[in-house]
Amino acid sequence: MTAAAGVDTALQRLRDAAARLSGRQVTFMEVCGTHTMSIARLGLKALFPPNVQLVSGPGCPVCVTPQGVIDRMVALARVPGATVCTFGDMLRVPGTESSLERERASGARIRVVYSPLEALAHAEAHPGEQVIFLGVGFETTAPAIAQTLRQAKAKRVANFTAAVAGKVVPPALHALLSDDDVALDGLLCPGHVSVIIGAKVYGFIPAEFGVPCAVAGFEAAEILLGLASLCEQIAAGRATVENLYREWVRPEGNRRAQAVIDEVLLTADAEWRGIGVIPLSGYSLRPAWRDFDAFERFGIPEMHAPEPRGCRCGEVLKGVTQPRDCGIFGTHCTPQHPVGPCMVSSEGSCAAEFKYGGR
Repeated sequence: MTAAAGVDTALQRLRDAAARLSGRQVTFMEVCGTHTMSIARLGLKALFPPNVQLVSGPGCPVCVTPQGVIDRMVALARVPGATVCTFGDMLRVPGTESSLERERASGARIRVVYSPLEALAHAEAHPGEQVIFLGVGFETTAPAIAQTLRQAKAKRVANFTAAVAGKVVPPALHALLSDDDVALDGLLCPGHVSVIIGAKVYGFIPAEFGVPCAVAGFEAAEILLGLASLCEQIAAGRATVENLYREWVRPEGNRRAQAVIDEVLLTADAEWRGIGVIPLSGYSLRPAWRDFDAFERFGIPEMHAPEPRGCRCGEVLKGVTQPRDCGIFGTHCTPQHPVGPCMVSSEGSCAAEFKYGGR
């Protein structure tokens, strides 16, 4: 079967399933930034049946990082003798008064890396620098961060630390579904995160909330089949977790990756942009690894800050507002001059809408 034929078959299955809903309007949410970008880039929403709506959720780790944490990372960039290593998406996220990009323009040493291991290698090669890795991400990046810290400890690299600000997805989904402002009929669960945590971890969603779930890949046909599964479950009056990404996602996930995470990191209460503090939804270093905590080593206190004026990223991340409903979208807030992180990140809903919204 050709790729085009696969898309045609998947689309027909979605249309048939949606027709069995007898005109009922349904709202689904994708909770993965890669899904968000794929759906926008491929123009899939234009193909959906009229009674199927898809909104974006908190699937972008840069976007859900709250303003206060951005300010703490900017403060780390100002530490004398420090070199901050970060993923590229973090550079242009505006803090309250500055950004990493502005700090770099003012002389701070800030390097873009593609892996925390690059940051560790830089620390080994430059023992006179204090190298700080900004550990933003979901369960997908947590194993790499944890493994890097294991190597740093084994090699006794004393000038390496990490600002751990990762997030755990399932508690955020529980918080969303418990929010009276959020009304969802189904969830398209994240593909990459599910490779690590597994599919069965989402079982609480149909059990507690009666909301069907589908784990899907990132090609057009895979996404359409995921949405078809949600419609079919609703039409049949059932709710379960259907794993359509079985070649990569096991029910129990990647046990080896989970073990590495558990050795180094523990879950703690964490603030999510737009949602607030969610119990056990973030990563923190275990006590035995606190020597590698950049915030503690350099005395950077907790910070809390309001959202930028006019920015509605928090509402967009909850799916209660669409990017173009924001009054500053495309005018005061653009990829060249972003106000909020959803316009900066390569996985942000606003960035996807700005780039591909006409498709």
